[in-house]
Formats: sequence, C-alpha cells, structure tokens
Amino acid sequence: MPHGTSRLKERKIRMKGITTPEGRQALEKFKMEAANEVGVNLKQGYNGDLTAREVGSVGGQMVKNMIDAYKTGNKQ
Repeated sequence: MPHGTSRLKERKIRMKGITTPEGRQALEKFKMEAANEVGVNLKQGYNGDLTAREVGSVGGQMVKNMIDAYKTGNKQ
C-alpha cells in the first residue's frame, strides 16, 4: 500500500462525518439517486472514468435535494 493511502481513506470518511455502516449506505443511496436524476451512470465502487462535469452535476444535485428537503421540512 502506498504511503499515506490509509490516512487519505480515513480522512475521506471523517470529512463526510459518516461513522456507521447504515449512514454510509444511506449516503451511497442518496448519491445514486442524485446521479440517476441528472443522467450520470454511477457505478458501485470506482468511478474514475467520470468527467469533472459529471461528478459536479451529481454533487450539485445532492445539494439541491438537501436544500429542497430542508425547505419542505420547515414549511410544516
């Protein structure tokens, strides 16, 4: 294993703040749903073949969905 690889993986998990398997699974499902909404073919595992535009559109859709969910929740 290259030097720093495990440290990077730990950092990535910590940055997301997801510490439980259920939380990681929910985030993965949310990401897949957002990818489907914008027409990006996201696979389980490695997705290094995606363009920056495709990855950005998935992330942007995730943010949009979170904002919409927040607004909907506050209207009650």
